[in-house]
Amino acid sequence: MLPSQRDLFDIPRDVCYLNAASYSPLPLATQDAARKAVGRKGQPWQFDNINAFAAEQYERCRAAAARLINADPADVASISSVGYGVAIAGKIFAPARGSRVVVFADDHSSPVLEWHARAEQGGFAVDTVHRPADLDWTSAVLETIAKPGAAPVSLVSVSSVHWCDGVLLDVAAIKAAAARAGAALLLDSTQSTGVVALDVKTLDPDFVIFPTYKWLLGPYGRAFAYVAKRHQNGVPLEQTSGGRRAVKAESDVYFGDLAYTNDARRFDMGERDFFVGLEMASLGMEYVASLGQAAIEARLRMLTSRLADGLRDVADIASDTVRAPHIVSFKPRGKDAHDVVAALAREKIFVAPRLGRVRISPHVYNDEQDVDRCIAALRRLLA
Repeated sequence: MLPSQRDLFDIPRDVCYLNAASYSPLPLATQDAARKAVGRKGQPWQFDNINAFAAEQYERCRAAAARLINADPADVASISSVGYGVAIAGKIFAPARGSRVVVFADDHSSPVLEWHARAEQGGFAVDTVHRPADLDWTSAVLETIAKPGAAPVSLVSVSSVHWCDGVLLDVAAIKAAAARAGAALLLDSTQSTGVVALDVKTLDPDFVIFPTYKWLLGPYGRAFAYVAKRHQNGVPLEQTSGGRRAVKAESDVYFGDLAYTNDARRFDMGERDFFVGLEMASLGMEYVASLGQAAIEARLRMLTSRLADGLRDVADIASDTVRAPHIVSFKPRGKDAHDVVAALAREKIFVAPRLGRVRISPHVYNDEQDVDRCIAALRRLLA
């Protein structure tokens, strides 16, 4: 099994950081690269060819992101956030009037709010799947898609993991149901890319969007959007030189060819060549890929299973049949989640309060000692 990677991070032994689903620490190598990148921006005259360097950086980053979901780099746009990616989808994909867009309750804001904002003008309804008692979100989404007598579904816009409940959705089953209904699929894979297998060539979603600052051990402000080829003829959110075939300041003719690029690069955000964030994001994703998705998943499943087994008699934890391999989330019995999280923090055990729940999310820098320490503290607090 993949061993703990703690030595590659700046995490003191007395700190038990179990909150990757909020923000991950940066590997030491990434921190060092970031400092060097800031130095390059401090002395830009040191570049032999700044344009070539920038192009190399964002294509490296695009390739690293594409590798994680088995996509062609040309089908991946370099963007700033998941919300930006969903806004791209909202601009180039219009749900049919009189149809439904399926989302689920308390999903993260990005795959939900775009469709609420567009629903009235677009003439479609947002159909929200309510939280099932058994937390089987997959079955609840499938039932909503196939709801008898309801308006047709044009889009299913969901996260692959419920960020609060820590439940993994069966995206293959949801994609199959969406396809039977003639609907598109937008997947926010923020909480799964790098940990849970996702192959866009097999799944064939319409959009997949994820950032780097959580499970991919990268910076804030960097994200990526897979856009299926069938949607790559749309007009991007921003009108940038990088999205056109030949708009180059170093050329004799500036506006050489205003036609858009023929791939997802047309959807890249403006100022995509931010050297510091690009290199940090590349390093984080390349490191995750080098460890291997299956190895990461196996290690984190071991840690969270240990957590679940140690807490089941004092906390209501989702069944292993629906729980994501890297997250444990529960409502503390008779306690306020914020009070529990604050008490843990006083012991230098860091987890997150989420909608009345306590969410624990280890990563490769954690080990059994971290988990056992968290279990012992929670058992004292919840007894």
